[in-house]
Amino acid sequence: MPKAEEVVEKVTTNPPEPPYSIFPKWQRVIYVYVASLAAFASPVSSTIYYPAMLTLAKDLNTSLTNISLTITTYMIFQGLAPTIIGGISDRFGRRPAYIICFTIYLAANIGLALQTNFVALLILRCVQSAGSSGTVVLSSAVVSDVATRQERGSYIGLSALGSSMGPALGPLIGGLLTHFLGWRSIFWFLAIYGGIMLFVYVAFMPETGRNIVGNGSIPPQSWNRPVTAYLKAHRSKIIEPQQPTPPKSSKKRPSLLSSIPILFEKEVFLTLFFGSLVYAGYILIITGLPNQLATTYDYNSIQVGLCYLPIGIGPLLIRPFIGRLMDANFRRHARKTGVEVVKGRQQNIDDFPVERARLEICVAFVYLSSAAVIPYGWVMTLAHPPLAVVLIMLFILGTCTSAGFQPLSALIIDINPDDAAAAGAAFNLIRCAFGAAAAGLVNLMLDSLGRGWTATMISLIWVVGSVCWWAVMIYGPKWRKEKRDKK
Repeated sequence: MPKAEEVVEKVTTNPPEPPYSIFPKWQRVIYVYVASLAAFASPVSSTIYYPAMLTLAKDLNTSLTNISLTITTYMIFQGLAPTIIGGISDRFGRRPAYIICFTIYLAANIGLALQTNFVALLILRCVQSAGSSGTVVLSSAVVSDVATRQERGSYIGLSALGSSMGPALGPLIGGLLTHFLGWRSIFWFLAIYGGIMLFVYVAFMPETGRNIVGNGSIPPQSWNRPVTAYLKAHRSKIIEPQQPTPPKSSKKRPSLLSSIPILFEKEVFLTLFFGSLVYAGYILIITGLPNQLATTYDYNSIQVGLCYLPIGIGPLLIRPFIGRLMDANFRRHARKTGVEVVKGRQQNIDDFPVERARLEICVAFVYLSSAAVIPYGWVMTLAHPPLAVVLIMLFILGTCTSAGFQPLSALIIDINPDDAAAAGAAFNLIRCAFGAAAAGLVNLMLDSLGRGWTATMISLIWVVGSVCWWAVMIYGPKWRKEKRDKK
């Protein structure tokens, strides 16, 4: 029989594994929900602009092609800026990164509301993009801070809610504001929204970055606390015991150069390359839509904005379902492979086919999107296209494309657990580069190929390109093992 001292020694030397996050579930939901509202900034700043494009071209005495160029440059900075913001968030915390984003965003929107020429519009749109685009990367990073892999589907769905509301509400808000108050009111609206989000993060939101607070048990830097925390301590006059200095992150601040190596890992490259092709096709369709609606139906800015609603409403409706589907598919593959899933503990995926668990869902919805694109394109070639058919096809396209991206975002975090922000920045870099090229080529393609053949080409590229994701599903676990062995 072992002595009592031996039993005590075994207990003390083998402490139970701490929970992945000490924050209660309601707090984690609030943090992700606020991050989702913050991520609303990037897509709404892009899509709110579409109904005003013709009006802007007329008022600034420039061409529609030049106005489309502001969308291209917006997407270029949308890809570049998160590499810096991701580095700041990994090194200093999510909260400082959010404050920087919304400070830049607020200033840019005030400038856009006051500018009077195309050059100022072009430059300030780049600044606006630099401020807003980092919020999308930070939203996924917050999910990686508080949610384990096996429950990440539901949280990813919540974090992507803001990104889904942007395409749904942006064109409608932009159309209403442009029609009744003029295009400058668009940027005043965004400035008010940015100011509110800046206030929320300065006053209320705590730090969640795992490099700073771990699972929430390590106090953040003294300057990295919300105002309400200082006021509460001051009012209660509680002298807090001296806390140990939080361990500094050993990770280097991710930058453009640190995101590039991630892109050239076989698994990541194929995953993001095809994801970016899907995104580029989607951008081609929604960027060319305002001019098509105006020329085909003679619609004004409000009517154009209303036609964007089906693209955004579908993702809003399907997000919760996809989150549950992702978690259920994760558990199904865990049972199939005999892997035990422990609630509240990060799931080890060394012997788990996480690529298949995520990409099975992605591929299915991309194929459905491909099936919707072709009839949409050819219906739009008719002299009098049935509006109901057009809107239904746009609804299916928006719903299925969004549903395909949701598991993809989770997979990027899953296979890069120590570099969530850098991996997200890498995805933004290649995705927005493809999207910028698509936005720049949309008028040329529609004029040269026509609407029907442009849509057909998009669909064929999506179907043929899906071989990239099939390769990741088949060979991904092997590539991850090779990567671990090298480390």
